[in-house]
Amino acid sequence: MSEDVSIDRPGPANDALVLVRYSGELTTKARPTRQYFSKRLARNVKNALHSAGLRSEIERRHDRMHVQLASRADAHTAAPLIARVFGVQSVAHVEERPWSTQADLVRHGTELFGDLVAGKRFAVRARRVGDRRRIRAKSGELARELGAVLAPRSAGVDLTDPEITTLIEIGPGVAHFFREALAGPGGLPLGVEGRAVALVSGGFDSAVAAWQIQKRGVALDYVFCNLGGRTHQLGTLRVMKQVADDWSYGTRPHFHAIDFDEVSQDLQRSCTPRYWQIVLKRLMLRAATVVANERGAAAIITGEAIGQVSSQTLQNLSVISQGCEFPILRPLVGMNKDEILAIARHIGTFELSKVVGEYCALVPSKPATGARLDAIDSEDERLDASVLERATAERSIFDLRALDLATLDDTRLQVEDIPDDATVIDLRTKPAYQTWHYPGALFLDFGEAMLAYPSFDRSQHYVLYCDFGLKSAHLAELMRAEGFEAHSYRHGSASLKKKLSS
Repeated sequence: MSEDVSIDRPGPANDALVLVRYSGELTTKARPTRQYFSKRLARNVKNALHSAGLRSEIERRHDRMHVQLASRADAHTAAPLIARVFGVQSVAHVEERPWSTQADLVRHGTELFGDLVAGKRFAVRARRVGDRRRIRAKSGELARELGAVLAPRSAGVDLTDPEITTLIEIGPGVAHFFREALAGPGGLPLGVEGRAVALVSGGFDSAVAAWQIQKRGVALDYVFCNLGGRTHQLGTLRVMKQVADDWSYGTRPHFHAIDFDEVSQDLQRSCTPRYWQIVLKRLMLRAATVVANERGAAAIITGEAIGQVSSQTLQNLSVISQGCEFPILRPLVGMNKDEILAIARHIGTFELSKVVGEYCALVPSKPATGARLDAIDSEDERLDASVLERATAERSIFDLRALDLATLDDTRLQVEDIPDDATVIDLRTKPAYQTWHYPGALFLDFGEAMLAYPSFDRSQHYVLYCDFGLKSAHLAELMRAEGFEAHSYRHGSASLKKKLSS
């Protein structure tokens, strides 16, 4: 691969070429930095194509790269893949044609765009790229001349709001014809800004925060402090694998799953309930610190936003931060929830995170919103440090891009049919239960159920359900470990209601 290559000799037509424009941030860098960044970008593009089994040759230039594929079909497949590589401004599958005169360009444009504009309002946009002294054609003249030839086939020229826009980039000896460019994410090539560790929960915020910080060139590993059992872990793995598979080209993110059950029990035994959430966040940061030191990370990433929940008031965030030796980066700190959800939809995690939700069993009735540092430090001193050390040392580690999620799904825990003799328990809120519930289902608050289940009748078969199937799966898992016959209804109450009504 080479940079700043000019082609001024006519060559054969090429319909298997993808044109990639660098983000503006790359093109403004000093030459050595730009070369380093563009090399990393080319490596990440190669990795994206390799993940789909596509072979390619890449030629780097000053502000763009040409990606040569083996066939037109491969180029069509490659363009949307490359559009998910950080550092890319736009991507287009182009038709490359040689030219010597402006008449050649008009002839190629007529051939390539004639059928496309048939019956439609259209516009022609042309521009010169590269050394303009070696380009004898004029972009304005070309657009007018080609537009005049195409007009009789169309519904007319419309430069303001065309149905079809045809694009031509004229270089020395070759021109690129295409209809549209796909927008890339921009930002910096993933990996040029080192490594960090992100705390993730499976909810909307942490996945979006991870995506946002990757956009700034930071490679990530993930730390998941599991409070919701096997199903919660599997749901969070699905979310972060989506980010890894679709957006982490050029890196191999690892997912560190830490069982926080004993940590949670120690916290509840030792600390004042109104401070649980704040102390819990500091414990999670300490777990992430262990992973960050092992992975050579320079910071810890969280999905917190000011004022979103009680633990994320400015005062509480300040107290939480002072319990961590690493810089804490919060890319969502000033974002509204609707902005976060819009990004979640864009990156493909919305539907996955919607099922997982933001799960936490430690929700006191009156949480502290303005905790003092000395009070939280005092709470910390009551904890058994060995519990967190042991949990972190015994964590499970998954290579996300190599992970086959199907091997982890425990189908024994969930059911899609409720036996006639089952005791059915509704774990949703009381208003939700009063609005609708499964016929004969018992209502039991989830927090109360977590405390009361050891006293349940062990001769019964229990089927539990909640909004999304996460809390019910957690409780069913705990009950099965104690010898109960217990299952969770797959996909939660909405799926159950739909099945009954069908």
